[in-house]
Amino acid sequence: MARIVVIGAGMGAMACAARLAVAGHRVTVYERDETYGGAVRRFERDGFAFDTGPGLLPLPAVYRDLFLKTGKEPLEDLVELVQVDPAARHVFADGTRVDLPNASRAGVVAALDGTLGAGAGQRWGDFLVRAREAWDRTRRPLLEEPLWPNWRVLADREPYPSVPHKKLLRTRRASTLAEVGAWELRDERLQELLSSHALAYGLDARTAPASAAVLPYMEHAFGTWYVRGGMRELARAVYERCVRRRVEFVFGAEVTRVVEKDGRAAGVELADGSAVEADTVVAGVDPVLLGSLTDRALDGEGDVASGYAPSDAARFTVLLALRGAREEGAPHRTVVHSPEDQAELDFLTSPGGDLLPRPTVTVYRPGDPALRPDDAHESAVLCATVPVDGGWEDPEKVAHATELMLDAAGAAIPDLRERLLWHEVVTPDRTGAVPAPSLAAGGGRFLHPANSTRLPGLYRVGGWSHPGGGLPHAGMSGALVAGLVVEGPEFRGST
Repeated sequence: MARIVVIGAGMGAMACAARLAVAGHRVTVYERDETYGGAVRRFERDGFAFDTGPGLLPLPAVYRDLFLKTGKEPLEDLVELVQVDPAARHVFADGTRVDLPNASRAGVVAALDGTLGAGAGQRWGDFLVRAREAWDRTRRPLLEEPLWPNWRVLADREPYPSVPHKKLLRTRRASTLAEVGAWELRDERLQELLSSHALAYGLDARTAPASAAVLPYMEHAFGTWYVRGGMRELARAVYERCVRRRVEFVFGAEVTRVVEKDGRAAGVELADGSAVEADTVVAGVDPVLLGSLTDRALDGEGDVASGYAPSDAARFTVLLALRGAREEGAPHRTVVHSPEDQAELDFLTSPGGDLLPRPTVTVYRPGDPALRPDDAHESAVLCATVPVDGGWEDPEKVAHATELMLDAAGAAIPDLRERLLWHEVVTPDRTGAVPAPSLAAGGGRFLHPANSTRLPGLYRVGGWSHPGGGLPHAGMSGALVAGLVVEGPEFRGST
């Protein structure tokens, strides 16, 4: 039995802790906050409750596997998963609206053809077929295995089979997601639809590799799911599974240093000056913080981390307490696209000045009785992707951004202003940056640091490490690190 310290109680860290405990190790989690779940948080007031992190769960098989591998209770015995249908309503800048069915290629093709015109749906359907090929080529190395030592083959090869495009007497293939949209989808609204999947993770379609096509494909192929009672219920279930497997949690305990002895990680020091010995340390923190906790460089020239650009995108969230019941047939999720899409991307990559473009706003309306005081009220959540350092300490800027989001949300919630009882703003300085999933191509800039580090006995877990951000990716990260700890560096993932 090894003594293992886990830094942080995020979803990836807890997924790892549960698997390590089942393998017979003594696991203690140190979390500087007073609760678990990382970004999967909840805000409550006056009988209203809101998810302040992810609003939906793609690829639930990751957490089904976690619960099967850590006990006999399946995930569905602990939380109620509801498949959201339609997957989303999209409201485009020209006023066009389309509801896209959940996990149905034929249904999506028909909906797009019926709304955007004949041929639009087929172009999107053909794109999904090509995106599936990119998914098949990258799924195992990017999601199911530790990062390859020869990761350059992932960085330099574009897995998306783009359609040849003739331009200025030359034949070219798309190298960015924006080029895929312009050359293969052509319709501006389809391009906005494609771009929105990248934007949700803080990626600029103009620079994101064509391999980012796997993001809409994941949602299309595996569906989107809601956890009844709010997404926080998933975090609760994972936490309780850890506790049942005798993982110890210490909250309000900030780790200030990873202790090194005989050339390997040997424990941690806490802010109160105490030291904890360990045989292995698993860190669920961002790379900047992890670097500050050690006395040596964890990465060097040639490592993926040297080319990796940490995300500086975050979520600006507005929580709405509304009087009146949710209208019948209202979709769970509505994406209201920006009329200033290029200005929005410019602001995301180079924030500055006082002029804020009207962002793309995602509106979540779960219609869940657990999130409202009674049937005469409704709770809703508005999210937009913004730069984490966008000047959010300025109250006037925050108020202006809030008004822009409320204006946009009026396209999704009838009579919003009249129904609004109060709102609460969760700014990026409270939540921090949001990591994106790992992507192939792009010279390695969209890969994440490996789960192993140059300090033996120290591992990275969670969205800031391989395979990247998002609820499913965090769960996969936990599985990979547990495999590396239990089976050693030769571990190659599930078969």
